[in-house]
Amino acid sequence: MSKTQEIKDKKSRLIIAITGASGTIFGIKALECLKDTDIETHLVMSKAGERTLLEETDYSIKDVQALADVIYPSKDIGAAIASGSYRTMGMLIAPCSIKTMGEIATGITSSLVSRAADVVLKERRRLVLMVRETPLHTGHLRTMTSLSEMGAIIAPPVPGFYTKPQSVDDIVFQNVGRVLDLFDIDLPDLKRWKD
Repeated sequence: MSKTQEIKDKKSRLIIAITGASGTIFGIKALECLKDTDIETHLVMSKAGERTLLEETDYSIKDVQALADVIYPSKDIGAAIASGSYRTMGMLIAPCSIKTMGEIATGITSSLVSRAADVVLKERRRLVLMVRETPLHTGHLRTMTSLSEMGAIIAPPVPGFYTKPQSVDDIVFQNVGRVLDLFDIDLPDLKRWKD
């Protein structure tokens, strides 16, 4: 079966963005978890996300792009995901930098990441932001409140130790599984409370 045929056979589309905050592994893990599913993944990485990826992981940009069904350059504001008529399940930004969060909250769409997020919000689709910053000042918290009022879900990666993780990968997988739950995507290996 050709790659084109595989994409046509998939049922739903999910946008995954990787921005310049620490924690690019969360976006990578989401792509890995969705690779062999019927979810079509659409990847956009900011330039800062690409740089952080190279600083934090052993993955190359091409390695990460190979995990996605469709990839877009961050400056391609004419991409399919920049239009509300292009139907998706929504968008996961993993990790989400404070800069990206601020752009989305104010409607500044200087890149495809912030434009696609703006489209997801205006179309009332699910937008999940794995905001990666600490500590947070009042401006950050106000921005998060503003986004939550617009319909975004703020989901910082926070480890759940009830699963008794044995590795960093266990912690990353648990966080990604929980945010994919927000799109009604069930990962069979995800440990849940009292399972």
